[in-house]
Amino acid sequence: MAQIYRIYINQKTLLITESIPANLTNFQQIEHQSFDLKIIYPLILEHYKGYNFFVICNDARAFFKKITKAIPVIEAAGGLVKNERKEYLFIYRNDKWDLPKGKIEKGEKVKEAAVREVEEECGITVKKLGKRICKTYHAYIYRGEVVLKKTYWFKMKCEGQEKLKPQKEEGITDARWFVPEKMNVITKNTFPSILEVMETVELVKDKAKLP
Repeated sequence: MAQIYRIYINQKTLLITESIPANLTNFQQIEHQSFDLKIIYPLILEHYKGYNFFVICNDARAFFKKITKAIPVIEAAGGLVKNERKEYLFIYRNDKWDLPKGKIEKGEKVKEAAVREVEEECGITVKKLGKRICKTYHAYIYRGEVVLKKTYWFKMKCEGQEKLKPQKEEGITDARWFVPEKMNVITKNTFPSILEVMETVELVKDKAKLP
């Protein structure tokens, strides 16, 4: 099975793959010989509206590793929290539904950062840290240069009836529990990286949402 790496740029997806995935729509190919994320980034944002992108190479893992060595990588961690009623916790930030996450502090372990960020951003206590769900990659501008945010996502459990307290100083205006049957509210207004997390744990039933 061919490896696929996804880099998200705002609402767009850039695939690094060894073969063309099936059922691609509105995707444009970028030649791997001339690929430079620092150059491609503004072009994707400004000149190719309505498109996603893919790069075909012989070794997707090696190609992706080359990308991560060419630009700064910022590591973050977060979680998908489930409560006793089998509801899932989402936050509302920047006019989108999101999952709680944040940068890993110096000297901090990934799992510790994931729990800390969830607790800080939602005002809850994580009772159990579960398995890692996946890693996502998001390119953006930080201090005037293109960087890649690598986010580790974990399953988490919360017990009791703690009142949610969205961390307003982090731009979070709402925090809310959702039953699995209401995930369409999230999927209609969220980021592609969050869809990837949801798809990995099968909260997204429509597999056509991600290539």
